[in-house]
Amino acid sequence: MLRNPSRRTFVKGLGAATTLTGLGLWRPLAQAAAGQHFELFIGLTPVNITGRPRTALTINNSLPGPLLRWREGDSVTLRVRNRLAQDTSIHWHGIILPANMDGVPGLSFAGIEPGGDYLYQFTLRQSGTYWYHSHSALQEQAGVYGAIVIEPREPEPHRYQRDHVLLFSDWSDQAPEQLMATLKKQSDAYNYHKRTVGDFIDEVADDGWRQTVAERTAWARMRMSPTDLADISAATYTYLLNGQPPEGNFTCLFQPGETVRLRLINASAMTYFDFRIPGLKLTVIAADGLPVTPVSVDELRIAVAETYDVLVTVGDLPAYTLFAQSMDRTGFARGTLARTAGLQAAVPVPDPRPVLSMDDMGHGGMAGMDHSNMAGMDHAAMPAMQQHPASETGNPLVDMQTMAPRPNLADPGIGLRNNGRRVLTYADLRSPYPDPDGRAPSRDIELHLTGHMERFAWSFDGIKFSDAEPLRLTYGERVRITLVNDTMMTHPIHLHGMWSDLEDEHGQFLVRKHTIDIPPGSRRSYRVSADALGRWAYHCHLLYHMETGMFREVRVDE
Repeated sequence: MLRNPSRRTFVKGLGAATTLTGLGLWRPLAQAAAGQHFELFIGLTPVNITGRPRTALTINNSLPGPLLRWREGDSVTLRVRNRLAQDTSIHWHGIILPANMDGVPGLSFAGIEPGGDYLYQFTLRQSGTYWYHSHSALQEQAGVYGAIVIEPREPEPHRYQRDHVLLFSDWSDQAPEQLMATLKKQSDAYNYHKRTVGDFIDEVADDGWRQTVAERTAWARMRMSPTDLADISAATYTYLLNGQPPEGNFTCLFQPGETVRLRLINASAMTYFDFRIPGLKLTVIAADGLPVTPVSVDELRIAVAETYDVLVTVGDLPAYTLFAQSMDRTGFARGTLARTAGLQAAVPVPDPRPVLSMDDMGHGGMAGMDHSNMAGMDHAAMPAMQQHPASETGNPLVDMQTMAPRPNLADPGIGLRNNGRRVLTYADLRSPYPDPDGRAPSRDIELHLTGHMERFAWSFDGIKFSDAEPLRLTYGERVRITLVNDTMMTHPIHLHGMWSDLEDEHGQFLVRKHTIDIPPGSRRSYRVSADALGRWAYHCHLLYHMETGMFREVRVDE
């Protein structure tokens, strides 16, 4: 563990940790800490987010942690001190750096023991919007996360008058370990929107008796619910914007006619957010920190761990609502874009609750089949259907398999289709440069995202992390990774240390990202250049999925 003193500046603005009277809400996002040398400490801080006193794990007594402002090309030094009673760590999400600086205990380093510290040092080879978080146990859920903004070395083509960071997260008054224990005992414990008899009557009226009964039977055989879109809902979560609940009305200021840059970060543990500003268009200019060809939309879905930068030209109204509803529509985070502090605009009613169909899960036209026996089906006799690895067959960790997955790149996603708004899709994202590598992949790797809902067990190819061999890459090679989602959940998959170059349906380069969203029933491919030696994490960024097995080591050797 590195302990030698180094030049550094202490992070400013730690007064953000002070709670206010009444609801005990956080003050606005912690003062940005700019420069090249930083000192961060991880410890315990009293909070009162819901009206009940609790203790959060925080960075420099702030929830979220301080906004770190860096500059492309600089070499940054961050000393992270541990004031907890257990080991901790910080991972710099999406930042390209040496493996021993990546902050993943057991792969990058041993972790930071209680009372210890670790010196992170790396040179910035990128610019844009990123974030950082603990990679130790479930600490991220308890508050160990923050935003990063890296200013570009060269001027950007975009012009704007203001720049605001909007960091979304989910908070529970229950300890993360309690949430995990509840999910292991009953995976749908937080789903308070199961289908009713009234729903059955409505479905018969819309789809007919035969189709409704067939689909209901298929769901029953799989022991799943089509309303189970999120493992954890507003039954326990409060959704936060820059650390404030909806009642806190986090406010960004503007003047009429200005163009405002909003840096959207989904730093939640388990929640997908659908973001919009009623009455204003969003021009998307960056995804996962990297520039994209600008595209104008009304709304966008931010998968867990993704970031998007958008430009908004503000109109003449005094205030506009920053609205981010959870994908399962059980709650929302919100704030206000306003001329002066204290103003508010109308808050939209959340959209209707989405319901998954068999087609959403890649079983189109197969609702009457016995999906509980899919792992034992003779796939060789069905060449038109998706093939599956032998490790899934008869596997108690696999409760379903998709049979006809599609890329679905132009699909807005469950709950966003035909809603009367222009919704961003992956098909809309275009990097403003050709394939950065240019080589055709030398080999293909196919991995299946697998799980068992009742057991709340998650894995790749039906093999949980503790039983899996590393995925081995040779330094310098270019590989294609294809992910097939064999579950009913949406999974944001993050590869550390290397970029993921998403392909379109024809295998052509589309956009470079660090986190690739894989909806149920989808099959998506991307290319990776193995240009970073070392041991790297590769996992679902839904925290409780990662912790229960949807995690692999990627090892890049010479």
